Amino acid sequence: MSHSKIEESIALIQRGADEVLKLDELVRRLEQGRPLRVKAGFDPTAPDLHLGHTVLLNKMRQFQDLGHTVIFLIGDFTGMIGDPTGKSVTRKPLSREEVQQNARTYAEQVFKVLDPERTEICFNSEWFDRMGAADMIRLAAQHTVARMLERDDFAKRYASQQPIAIHEFLYPLIQGYDSVALRADVELGGTDQKFNLLMGRALQEHYGQPPQIVITMPLLEGIDGVHKMSKSLGNYIGIDEPAIDIVTKTMRIGDELMWRWFELLSFEVSLAELERMRREVAAGRLHPRDAKLRLARELATRFRGSAEAERAIQGWQAAVRGEGSVDALPVEEVRLSGPSIRLAPLLVQVGLAASNSEVHRKVREGAVRIDGEVVADPQTVLEAGFEGLLQIGKRNFRRVRLAGS
Repeated sequence: MSHSKIEESIALIQRGADEVLKLDELVRRLEQGRPLRVKAGFDPTAPDLHLGHTVLLNKMRQFQDLGHTVIFLIGDFTGMIGDPTGKSVTRKPLSREEVQQNARTYAEQVFKVLDPERTEICFNSEWFDRMGAADMIRLAAQHTVARMLERDDFAKRYASQQPIAIHEFLYPLIQGYDSVALRADVELGGTDQKFNLLMGRALQEHYGQPPQIVITMPLLEGIDGVHKMSKSLGNYIGIDEPAIDIVTKTMRIGDELMWRWFELLSFEVSLAELERMRREVAAGRLHPRDAKLRLARELATRFRGSAEAERAIQGWQAAVRGEGSVDALPVEEVRLSGPSIRLAPLLVQVGLAASNSEVHRKVREGAVRIDGEVVADPQTVLEAGFEGLLQIGKRNFRRVRLAGS
């Protein structure tokens, strides 16, 4: 591989990455001119992937575009242990049935990002189910309790006298051994996984393999702009969500967060173009909303297709900017228990408000609309058969149809 080609590859690999350990080793492997084996592990603890997961998937796809092979490793064995990373208490392990069900949905979703021709999907139960107790003891002998307690989360729990189960110490060893079994050249993971990724390097050296290059990726902030994207916090965008939800949620993120999302999630906008867009926004020549709309269109197209993405964009523009018809918005059917429903519980039911009291407050602020008309009475009743646009503020809306019981 030519020097210029290696430089281009390194620039793409480093895009958005927090750390590359070690860069000189990566350069030497690229100089060999062979496809590298690039591994990332996913514990099937939840059945659906969200944009936070795709930070790693996107980096894997970039490696594929450079001609390398990626290994999407489903940790069905480690999922039954429970990843202790960042946990203040011992996490309840999943049953094999739960793990297998979640793993099936993972395998169905990853090819919305990855190239199937350059992807190996593996399950780490393939080698760990063949391991006996003696093998596991020999693996456990490769690390000390003192080294395990260097991990920040373990150290904090130990200092605060929070229990640490013995099986949690096995997790980093098992994740590290995955790299041995797969003969990985590169392993990707979040910044919170650095200890486990370095364990892979140490174990590969012990087993006589060249140690893998470790690339850590930042943890993507969710739509709240504060916390890591998480289903439990509700600040996520699922890659299987309808296009209109991908668009509306993306358009709600803050202007500063938008640039980070572009860097970590976009395939279409180069770093040079991203810098140009930032300068144009700063100079007032480009509205942040229009830049954000470009990102929303790209994400909706990637996961739902161009036709659905364009309908979603049209629907968003009609609802928020008054441009065009809201007919492009999908209709959500709400089945009533009677002939009618009051506005407040309806808005809560469709997810536009957290409580009736919030609806009452928003009505007083003049922020609640039905088909564009401001609602003055929070006790407004809607009858079965109603179809229209419910809206709180400019960016939160649903087109609903009420069906009688």
